[in-house]
Amino acid sequence: MASQAFTKNYRDHSNDQGFQFEFFCDKCGNGFRSTFKGNNLGVAASLLHAAGSIFGGIVKDAAWGADHAKDAFRGGAWDEAFKEAITECAPRFRQCTRCGQWVCPEICWNEKRVMCEDCAPDLQEEAAAMQAEVAVEQLRDKMREVDQTGGQNFTDPQAAACGRCNARLVPNAKFCSGCGAPTAAPKKAFCHQCGTEAPPGGRFCSGCGTKMG
Repeated sequence: MASQAFTKNYRDHSNDQGFQFEFFCDKCGNGFRSTFKGNNLGVAASLLHAAGSIFGGIVKDAAWGADHAKDAFRGGAWDEAFKEAITECAPRFRQCTRCGQWVCPEICWNEKRVMCEDCAPDLQEEAAAMQAEVAVEQLRDKMREVDQTGGQNFTDPQAAACGRCNARLVPNAKFCSGCGAPTAAPKKAFCHQCGTEAPPGGRFCSGCGTKMG
């Protein structure tokens, strides 16, 4: 049998009962299935197996023989079925002469340019997409010009949760609503003599010994 074109992107759904193939658009992945073509040898083998499971004996032997006959003719039958599937499904696609892709004419083919939309994008679609993209960018710019913080003051250090009970804090809360603990971190103390930071509760400077307070 001569070699067949249009075999780049397909899936074989054939089984013992017959042959069926699905061909896909190289761009969007949409596809078409060929008409199911029955395999008479496969059907006969299945019937003999069913009968053999009931009657056994010579019927089982016949089923075994049918399997071997089916395997012997599988290659030629598959090739013929595949050829018919190609003949059936190829007209549903267009091949781009620039990149060689097979694409569906409904979505991925530019009829005006006679090429796929990867090689010759639809300008109207591109314009609509760009308008939407620019609109989103402009919306972001306008949103940045508006204060979205609701006038909240973020100059002081903020905590998301209470350090004592781990309850969630509302913005700018001075006390925890769960346990009442102050939310602000204690202010740091520095020696007025040498500027060394004093540890909490320290009475004398660790840098120069000056009395704190």
